[in-house]
Amino acid sequence: MRDLKYPLLLLLLLFALPSMAEDAQLKAHSPLKAHSQLETLSEIKNYTQANQRQILQDFTSLLALPNVSANSQDMLVNAKWITNYIAHRGFTSEVISAGRAPYILAEKKVPRASKTILIYAHFDGQPVEPANWATPPFTPTLIDKPIERGGKPVKWDGTSPLNPEWRLAARSAGDDKAPVIALMAALDAMDSAGITPTVNIKLILDGEEEVGSPTLETILQKHGEKLAADLMLFCDGPMHPSRNKQLVFGMRGSMTVDVTTYGALSPLHSGHYGNFAPNPTNKLMRLLTSMTDEQGNILIDGYNDQVRPISSAEREALASIPKVDEQLKHDLAIAESLGKNVRVEEGVLSPAIIIKGFQAGGVGSQARNIIQPSATASINMRLAADQTPAFLRDKMEAHIKRQGYTIVYDKPSIELRRKHNKLVMLDWRAGAYPAFRSKIDSPQAKKLTAIMNSIDDKPTILTPTLGGSLPIYLFEQALDMPIIILPIANHDNNQHGRNENLRLQNLWDAVEIYAAILSSYDK
Repeated sequence: MRDLKYPLLLLLLLFALPSMAEDAQLKAHSPLKAHSQLETLSEIKNYTQANQRQILQDFTSLLALPNVSANSQDMLVNAKWITNYIAHRGFTSEVISAGRAPYILAEKKVPRASKTILIYAHFDGQPVEPANWATPPFTPTLIDKPIERGGKPVKWDGTSPLNPEWRLAARSAGDDKAPVIALMAALDAMDSAGITPTVNIKLILDGEEEVGSPTLETILQKHGEKLAADLMLFCDGPMHPSRNKQLVFGMRGSMTVDVTTYGALSPLHSGHYGNFAPNPTNKLMRLLTSMTDEQGNILIDGYNDQVRPISSAEREALASIPKVDEQLKHDLAIAESLGKNVRVEEGVLSPAIIIKGFQAGGVGSQARNIIQPSATASINMRLAADQTPAFLRDKMEAHIKRQGYTIVYDKPSIELRRKHNKLVMLDWRAGAYPAFRSKIDSPQAKKLTAIMNSIDDKPTILTPTLGGSLPIYLFEQALDMPIIILPIANHDNNQHGRNENLRLQNLWDAVEIYAAILSSYDK
């Protein structure tokens, strides 16, 4: 599969029409007229259907731009493309930075609008290893289904209908360039139908989210007053596997610590010293298993003391979410889930301790009959609402000390290793942040839910928390407005991994969702 070279050139040749951006700039605005919600949604759907080819061209052009945050020049190219693109829809914007990758702040003022919606998305992506991809990560490629399920590139002629189940495979297709394209397509569709937004629109587009948004706090301190709004929509994350429309009200927090235990100063022959020299691998495994039981329940004293209880409104929302646990277990080839009877949507409301990696010598052909001098594990701690990194660090360290360990934070000296049998080095990694969870029954949540429910006859899924982590807490601290997460990507988009993709129907649905919100939020 790796040598199949389709799309970008093919798509660009097929998409010979003027770009949507240029076309939108030349169009005269249609006279405004009164529309019912039903008429609005019908016209948006018709526009999207008629302009799928053009919308896909714009998406392909943006996805073709490499966007690993560490490459500042690439990120500036992305920022220039986006600012030019959104300018044709009436946005004024500025590109700013605080010493790393750029952010884009933009605004579209609407005559007579009294409310403002602030929309967040990010335009950077995870680093790529092209050799692991079936198609080049920055050559957007239409595939008929996910590669992992036997998907193959589509030989599309550019004129036949686009199958809504096809995927566009490229880095950041699912995480997180699609909101930029879908939002602008929604505005184009509204303009074509003579429908004006009912709100002013502000954007903050993040160029460093995939590295933890390290300068976001500084950006908000310097420019936060420009982002004043009545509601913030955080457009990131995957949708529920049922594919129903969804609003999300929280994200887990995240922190990482690398834990290293020690034995002898140098590798030792396991036969000669196996009953004499302490084995740091054994020590580390016992330490790790003391933290959780077989069901993932945390055994560290006091670790859950800060966890916010699940509210009655959240319990009600959980009960109404379509159950997907059995299907997930089947798809993932899991015989039994952790927590057994705790459904996946409830499980993420609790904290978790995950062993991300373990390094202590080789296996298979790389195995050697030695006792290693040290062993290291990387632990990811997922935080529940109201838990703070400082509190959990204290609880984790107290637990390790109760296991008889002496803690150091730098590589220990020979004297320390001679003095302490149970010695552990903790490397608390940068980028820790707490969880976020807003009220699922707030007035803004009820208004958004009603708008989303009006789109079709399927109820909107209200999810208290997703399992991933986003730096929303910084916005919560800096900005005085409710924050609600609006995901649009398919749940199986291979976020952060090889063969990342976006299902085409998700893109068309996003256009309709954005248009519905913008056209009716302040009616």
